[in-house]
Amino acid sequence: MAERTLSVASAHGLHARPAAHFVKAVTDSGCTVELQKGERAVNAASILGVVSLGIEHGDEVTLRVAGDNAEAVLDQLSTFLEQDHDA
Repeated sequence: MAERTLSVASAHGLHARPAAHFVKAVTDSGCTVELQKGERAVNAASILGVVSLGIEHGDEVTLRVAGDNAEAVLDQLSTFLEQDHDA
């Protein structure tokens, strides 16, 4: 399992639109991905789970990826979260 902690860059956090794109990238990857904020972790393939975390700009989150090409998928998803999708 690959894991990374990072800061979310989107000016308005991971609201519905960027969360939907993030979840699509997760499901397209074919990997099992967990997204954690604080003590709460959710299946990152669930739009309701991701949005329910209430991730805001600058929040620190942890990504955990299991499956084929876990490191590459972790890099791709990390890059997504480290970009501002509200610019």
